[in-house]
Amino acid sequence: MAQIFRPTHNVLGRLGVLGAAATPLALMVTFSQFSRSGWATGVGVPYEQPVAFSHEHHVTELGIDCRYCHAGVEVGAKAGYPATHTCMSCHSQVWSNSPLLEPIRESYVKNVPLKWTKLNAVPDFVFFNHSIHVKRGLNCNNCHGPVHAMQMAFKGRPFQMRWCLECHRAPEKYINEPQVVFDMYKQIQRGNHLKDTDKVAKNTSLSLPIGGTRELQALASGEQYHRNKEELAKGLELVKKYHIKKEQLSDCATCHH
Repeated sequence: MAQIFRPTHNVLGRLGVLGAAATPLALMVTFSQFSRSGWATGVGVPYEQPVAFSHEHHVTELGIDCRYCHAGVEVGAKAGYPATHTCMSCHSQVWSNSPLLEPIRESYVKNVPLKWTKLNAVPDFVFFNHSIHVKRGLNCNNCHGPVHAMQMAFKGRPFQMRWCLECHRAPEKYINEPQVVFDMYKQIQRGNHLKDTDKVAKNTSLSLPIGGTRELQALASGEQYHRNKEELAKGLELVKKYHIKKEQLSDCATCHH
């Protein structure tokens, strides 16, 4: 009787068993990488808005304070969107006949708010308060990327739980003095982030972040700055100053309640 199975079938059988065992793991890794990709999270993708708005022009070139449009960022959970009359406080006099601003004029005349496209959102079961983060010196760019340099606004960070926990587990890596949050933009408007590091460091009139100009420059370019031991020690001092209980920051009830 002829042999039905050849020796190569043993190899194929083993490969089949290994493949069956490895397939679920491969699928998990693939799905995990896909869920963290920019395509899935929307990071770096500009969104259409009812009005063409350039943060770079308004913040960096004109020097408008973030709080003029996002009035709730220091006092409430939500930063808020600018009301139409906020836009018209300038544009009733400047570019008052521009076709690009017709939606604003129409909104103002009809008393119907503009419907801005929301870029950064957390799920409904997550509680986030802007004011507490700003009061702990977390610069807007930490979470939103280089928003001051955006011609069209885009999502700068993925806002996934693991990303939030990186800060909550080690706040000394990110927290700062509250005045640093908006002082950084003032320095950017003056062009200080483009100067030589040593020259800027010698200018004692500047209020620089804990990380000096290197941290400022990293935030201004949308990168995450990694503090050295001395800077981390200062961060730990701020943790004590703010009475931050690190063991509670990663507790589920901190954000889910």
